[in-house]
Amino acid sequence: MAHHHSEACPGCEVPDLAFAAHDHAHCSTDALARAEVMVAEKGLRMTPVRRRVLEILLEEHRALGAYDVLTRLVADGFANQPPVAYRALDFLEEQGLAHRIRRLNAFAACMHPGEAHQPVFLICRGCNVVAEAPAAPVTAALGEAAEQSGFVIERSTIEALGLCPSCQVAA
Repeated sequence: MAHHHSEACPGCEVPDLAFAAHDHAHCSTDALARAEVMVAEKGLRMTPVRRRVLEILLEEHRALGAYDVLTRLVADGFANQPPVAYRALDFLEEQGLAHRIRRLNAFAACMHPGEAHQPVFLICRGCNVVAEAPAAPVTAALGEAAEQSGFVIERSTIEALGLCPSCQVAA
């Protein structure tokens, strides 16, 4: 089964294309390894629940709500404690390892942890797959528009809703 991803991950022979098929197991393992290093370098702990939540997000390659994550944690033998899932998701977001997709009230693993980036999220309304696309051209235009109004942007999240290639074919 082909999984989806926004850009080629290091070591994957994949075109730099949204929703491209790729070696998903390698991609997840690589992202998890980078996350472990990043957290350790900050002197923080990747607890078993934080690690498992990140694994769940990486396995799915789509946005998951907190309760979807909690259901998976419980199935894996973790206690049924919603605050634990929320705290783990918040931690991953704060550390730049996950993104909150506001439109879906859900979370997706960051596919470029450790890189300063503000992606545009391409959200498929059919299957909820989320791809990260480079946002530089969009944020530059947004910055110029804000500047003309004398406005200073401190943070922006750009989310685009549409259909991925698979769902376009199905439609």
